[in-house]
Amino acid sequence: MDKTHDILCIGSVLWDVIGRTDRSMRVGSDVPGRIVRVPGGVAMNIAMALARLGMKPDLLTAIGRDPAGAELMEAAKVRGIGTDHVYLSEDLPTDSYMAVEGANGLIAAIADAHSLERAGDKVLRPLADGRLGTVNAPYAGPVALDGNLTTALLREIAHSPLFAKADLRIAPASPGKAERLLPLLDHPRATFYVNLEEAGLLAQTVFDSSAEAARALVDKGAHRVLVTNGGKGASLAQSGSHETDVLTQTPPEVLVARVTGAGDTFMAAHIAAEMRGADAASALTAALEAAALYVSGDTPL
Repeated sequence: MDKTHDILCIGSVLWDVIGRTDRSMRVGSDVPGRIVRVPGGVAMNIAMALARLGMKPDLLTAIGRDPAGAELMEAAKVRGIGTDHVYLSEDLPTDSYMAVEGANGLIAAIADAHSLERAGDKVLRPLADGRLGTVNAPYAGPVALDGNLTTALLREIAHSPLFAKADLRIAPASPGKAERLLPLLDHPRATFYVNLEEAGLLAQTVFDSSAEAARALVDKGAHRVLVTNGGKGASLAQSGSHETDVLTQTPPEVLVARVTGAGDTFMAAHIAAEMRGADAASALTAALEAAALYVSGDTPL
């Protein structure tokens, strides 16, 4: 089996087209700014952040055999991200994402991950055919999994022997897709990374704080949960702990230059810190500091 990587990143890998302005915006605003096209998608964002932290991520995703796909594969390779196990489709185009960000945060976004959804379990073939694992010898390393996969496939993953030994790190692709992850909520080897809104959707309630949300998700059966709440703090809760044992920290204050990818950076930094042996408090601190650096615009794409 392939041993050339530290972690698998499963999910969306696509092109981000993002318009940014330093002015506050509302519906109908027409303002000057900058438009960039950069590699993106939750799995790709996590992989890029992991690579910047010295890790060796490998992608499991679907990319089209088209010019956009060829550029994306090359962009991954030059960033030190493995692409040997990517499913390359002859008939599905490379996915894309479009967002508008103002001084007051994310204004609107549209994610077109239809090719990944249509590829289905083809992206998981390396975990079953011996390249990365088999049913009898499942992959036993860390896996970052995002919610851009279909509900049916995520439900299959929740019960699949192919993931029985994996250290699952799970993130919604967006609040609109958070509920896709419900089949995985009580997975005994899963760590969830969600923001306050996503936590509320999973628990079907509204929370006032990250600590309240993290505790509630663990009470609903989650093994371990990290909940972020922008600049107001992030909390970690784990099954088997006392209700007062929720770890909460506040991120450094920074001027916000960008928001798309911040949660993925937080998740990647937390995973990398834990893989290097950091304790719970130190890993959370490292994640918050990395996310703050990212939103300030000081981290390269």
